[in-house]
Amino acid sequence: MISRIILSIINFFKFFDSSFSIKNKSQKEANKIQLNLLKKLISKSKHTKFGVDHNFENIKNYSEYVNKVPIRDYEKIKKYVELIKDGKENILWPGKPKYFAKTSGTTSGTKYIPITKESLKNQIKSASYLLLNYLNEKKSFRSIRGKAMFISGSPNLNEINQIKIGRLSGIVNYHEPFYLKNILLPSKKTNKIEDWEKKIEKIVDETKNKDLRILGGIPPWIQMYFDVLIQKTGKKVKDIFPNLELICHGGVNFEPYKKNLFDSIGKEINTLETFPASEGFFAYQNSLKDNSLILQINSGIFYEFIDIKNINNKNPKRITVGEVETNKNYALILSSNAGLWSYMIGDTIKFTSLNPLKIKVTGRTKQFISSFGEHVIVEEVEKSIKRACEKYNEVQITEFTVGPRILKDKGKSHHEWLIEFKIEPKDLISFEKEVDKNLQELNSYYKDLVQDGILSTLKIKILKRKSFINFMKLKGKLGGQNKVPRLSNDNNLIDEIIKNSIL
Repeated sequence: MISRIILSIINFFKFFDSSFSIKNKSQKEANKIQLNLLKKLISKSKHTKFGVDHNFENIKNYSEYVNKVPIRDYEKIKKYVELIKDGKENILWPGKPKYFAKTSGTTSGTKYIPITKESLKNQIKSASYLLLNYLNEKKSFRSIRGKAMFISGSPNLNEINQIKIGRLSGIVNYHEPFYLKNILLPSKKTNKIEDWEKKIEKIVDETKNKDLRILGGIPPWIQMYFDVLIQKTGKKVKDIFPNLELICHGGVNFEPYKKNLFDSIGKEINTLETFPASEGFFAYQNSLKDNSLILQINSGIFYEFIDIKNINNKNPKRITVGEVETNKNYALILSSNAGLWSYMIGDTIKFTSLNPLKIKVTGRTKQFISSFGEHVIVEEVEKSIKRACEKYNEVQITEFTVGPRILKDKGKSHHEWLIEFKIEPKDLISFEKEVDKNLQELNSYYKDLVQDGILSTLKIKILKRKSFINFMKLKGKLGGQNKVPRLSNDNNLIDEIIKNSIL
């Protein structure tokens, strides 16, 4: 069986190598590919309701597209989604979507993101490239001679007007790459368990005696799996899975969780980052030597970018991959073969390379603190605490979030950091000062506010174990693709988490 799988992969590599030479294209060539893709997307959709509403028939170039198709969030496509849910065809894309990926929204409540057969194909293909690149780089198939597991949400699906509805991580369970079908864990029965804590317990029971070599998922949920595994066996992960060699992760920045995860394993192993979402699979880490992600420029998604500094302007300038620069923070906008048009997904990125186009995910457009004009972003708080943990190397963090604490009667307003430690700093005050110093170095506005006496330095509150897990459980968002917000611009989130959680 293994030999047949290996042979299949080798044959797939032949296709893979020839089709993916695009990754070496220059910025100019990549832009040409992207603009041609936009023309194809417009042409295919010109007779849809959205295409008719926005005069696709007469769009000849990108500037005309910008003039006719404004930037949208979910609220502005919702009326089209509702028509699809009512059973109407040819609304955002020809025909009907194959699935709706159900996601949690803030202002919009539950969101239903269309997934077409074309966009699903691109999702699966891009995910395959991640693993195939790894196998090619290692020049070995050792990692797939054992078992692989991707910790995901339940694959249970509902249906409305012949369109299946579920979580993205559950949907992809029905579209496993052929070369992984015989090695994937856990069983389908276990994967369908809805209760996340019960599911993790069952996964541990089912996998603890297997030869696990590849593990994927969102870092906090991988950590939860490790915690239960260690609790049940009394061993480090490396002693349970001596051949474990690769963790594939995405959804949140890996760095805050890295130290804790490797401590649970008992050694460092290879890691690869992905950038998937319900709206598409945008990028993945294609080399162990470079932790940036290669942008998928020919996978059915046309990208636009807005300088994050201009995000609140009425008509912010939109640019293509041909105009982007390195080390600038951009909001990511996309049009795709899922029927999304100039759709702002809420993620921010920076380009680390233009030839080829490679990125780092820096945060969310709606996750920032600017209650006092400082505009602190996710990337800055994560770097601040990472540097502090490198200096105080005994410290291990399980999870954290940050919000403003606005004081009117006594004391100065400040940023409040809620942190759940696996190993606390020996000197919390010194650690706190180090995090603050780092944040001042990274954000000059924050520095000025502190030095001018408008803000006090940040304060850390230590939360008891499982505070964040219990919070996510309370919100009905435990497990799967759900993540704890890293930042909030008011104190509602931190107050809700604090309740009955402070040591």
